Amino acid sequence: MAATIASVGLARADGDAASGRKKAAQCVACHGIDGLSKMPLAPNIAGSPAMYLEKQLKAFRDGARSDETMNVVVKPLSDADIADLAAWYSGIEVEVTLPQ
Repeated sequence: MAATIASVGLARADGDAASGRKKAAQCVACHGIDGLSKMPLAPNIAGSPAMYLEKQLKAFRDGARSDETMNVVVKPLSDADIADLAAWYSGIEVEVTLPQ
């Protein structure tokens, strides 16, 4: 699987992808700046729909969804921070090659 960074102007959430890229510094250890997981238990999030990413981040922040790391990392995020992160990661285009 290969990922390429899409231009900021492509389909995105209400957030600002450029700001989201800066805020993603806290996500890099597990999800990578490219949204491709660096850890076996962390999912790839590149190209996920912004609405889905926002919903999941808010669920972790508000305690509706539980993960020891995510609950701590997203706790201080505002709705605007979450929208920016969703805009960044949803704007990444992922190319998939199916097995033959």
